[in-house]
Amino acid sequence: MRKLLPLIGTPSQSHPGGRSAMTCRFRCGDACFHEVPNTSANEYVGDVIARALSRRGMMRAAAVVTVAATAGAAGALPAAAAPAQAAEKKKPATGARGLRFTPVPPNTADAVTVPDGYRQNVVIRWGEPILRGAPAFDPENQTAAAQAGQFGYNNDFLALLPLPGEHRRQLLVANHEYTDEVLMFRGYDAANPTRQQVEVAWAAHGLAAVVVEEDRRTGALTAVSRHPLNRRVTATTEFRLTGPAAGSDLLKTSVDPTGTKVLGTLNNCSGGTTPWGTTLHGEENFNQYFAHSSRATDKRYGIGTGATERKWERFDKRFDVAQEPNEVHRFGYVVEFDPYDPTSTPRKRTALGRFKHEAATVRLTEDGRPVVYSGDDERFDYFYKFVGSKRMKKGSSRAVREHNLSLLDEGTLYVAKLTGDSPAIEIDGTGRLPADGEFDGSGEWIPLATATAKGAVSHVEGMSAEEVFVFTRLAGDKVGATKMDRPEDIQPSPVSGKVYVALTNNSNRGVGANAKADEANPRNANKHGHILELTERRNRPESTSFAWSLFLVAGDPDDPATYFAGFPKDDVSPISCPDNVAFDPHGNLWISTDGNQLGSHDGLFGVATRGARRGELKQFLTVPTGAETCGPVIQDRRVLVAVQHPGEIDGASVEKPASTWPDGPGKIVRPAVVAVWRADGCDIGA
Repeated sequence: MRKLLPLIGTPSQSHPGGRSAMTCRFRCGDACFHEVPNTSANEYVGDVIARALSRRGMMRAAAVVTVAATAGAAGALPAAAAPAQAAEKKKPATGARGLRFTPVPPNTADAVTVPDGYRQNVVIRWGEPILRGAPAFDPENQTAAAQAGQFGYNNDFLALLPLPGEHRRQLLVANHEYTDEVLMFRGYDAANPTRQQVEVAWAAHGLAAVVVEEDRRTGALTAVSRHPLNRRVTATTEFRLTGPAAGSDLLKTSVDPTGTKVLGTLNNCSGGTTPWGTTLHGEENFNQYFAHSSRATDKRYGIGTGATERKWERFDKRFDVAQEPNEVHRFGYVVEFDPYDPTSTPRKRTALGRFKHEAATVRLTEDGRPVVYSGDDERFDYFYKFVGSKRMKKGSSRAVREHNLSLLDEGTLYVAKLTGDSPAIEIDGTGRLPADGEFDGSGEWIPLATATAKGAVSHVEGMSAEEVFVFTRLAGDKVGATKMDRPEDIQPSPVSGKVYVALTNNSNRGVGANAKADEANPRNANKHGHILELTERRNRPESTSFAWSLFLVAGDPDDPATYFAGFPKDDVSPISCPDNVAFDPHGNLWISTDGNQLGSHDGLFGVATRGARRGELKQFLTVPTGAETCGPVIQDRRVLVAVQHPGEIDGASVEKPASTWPDGPGKIVRPAVVAVWRADGCDIGA
């Protein structure tokens, strides 16, 4: 019998979602330890789910799922190790098309571990020079000028775009979410950072565009340094504020009295690509960079009353709300970036609302209008969509590109409200299926505001349109949106059109006075998370109603509270804390995790969404000690992942590293992008 690994100390037991205290400090500003920002009386999705359990009476799988222990499970694998452990009895590589590989067993190796028959390489690391004139990385002599020409820190969202006319080359775009100063600088004093350290951190945030090239002999993907399209965007790069809130008094500062220009982008988590050739980047935990707030609107966004962790407010007053009260209103948006034009000014799209954006994924209506889905990554917050009013034009002329770069400034912003179809008594907070065998129900998209070329109109009583777009969370509160368990990445399937919402976890569900389980969030103290499957009415993305069901309830398959779309649970991999999601060309959903609560390192999983194998979930890789799996890109013959914050373990530092990945002992730990491919050159999972 296979067994789950014990919790061996990699996830901190005192921190929700399996994150270490260091992760909570640097990534989200201890968001899980703050008072829950959403104090509205809106319904909790757990309560919805509890009322919606259906009448299908599906038989639950009774087989005990086991997980193979690995020969290097305690971390004995070398940093370059790739295949699953040979000691395990191998299963034939069966599965849905695209998922025919032998699953990687749970493990705690300080390595990227991939299936037998697959190879990997590091595409690019933090600090590698990508711009002309940028020096080689020197961890003992970091400067802001150097970092501004080098690949940034903590890569998250990835996009791999075509590069016509350049054989075997593609354009990689990456988010640089946040910085772990204690893992970047030797002798770092958190109470007294230096100006140089702070300026390096500013330069390490933001975005990167870098051309990558495939080695025809080995299959490896490597960065092309100093290519003309290579670019860095940092916390001090100029951005344009566009859309209905641009120019509002709420966005004006002493430095920018127009309310239309802002320096930098912060905490870019996941994102998306557009059909017109740009990339979208969600500003997520921006609250942690701003100090000394006393306003109720800021409290709703988790902005603190005291000093920040990084102490940036000591070096630039714009991070001090007491001195620049509107600067914080200029963060929390979706950024649109044109990677094909290195001279372009990135734009913050206020029409998509202001909240902790996790992702921004695009689907077109039949008549060519963009629909953008985005989650608000906070306990008990909401998920949204924006339906544009202008149609995309085809072509590559300057006029066409300028038109398409205006598409996200006009349209209607909606928030989701879910209703379950099962009696409330059947939703008991354990995750036990209701009598009909499913957590499911219906939902509606509630309009918040509409932006047009002539102005904007609010649909929320007591709020102006500008207020809706700047204080979007408060608008969601007022219209009764459904409280969710940390809605993160949202992806529409390019094959079926169904929309999948990753809900990472919520350890506060049903605890104390917090909202209890509902049908859409069926477990109290939800450690492992779940994935929602949403079907828009008539499969039209502009619809204002939808049906929903829980596609996957994560955790140990041996736990009766887990569910894998009805697939027998004796043949699935254990999964915990789904975060980013992506689709492969066959319509399989790929899921990366953040904060695994089952004792293994985080990883990447593939699951069939259609056919007889719907719900069959298989683990494709795991990441090193302390790392999170981010930004998956799934192509026919290659998978890319961003290995974010390796070594981010309580007590770790440059002097006392918890990980030696990717370069081995004696080298500083570095976030990096990894490519994986089949050794025989065939398609992934074929």
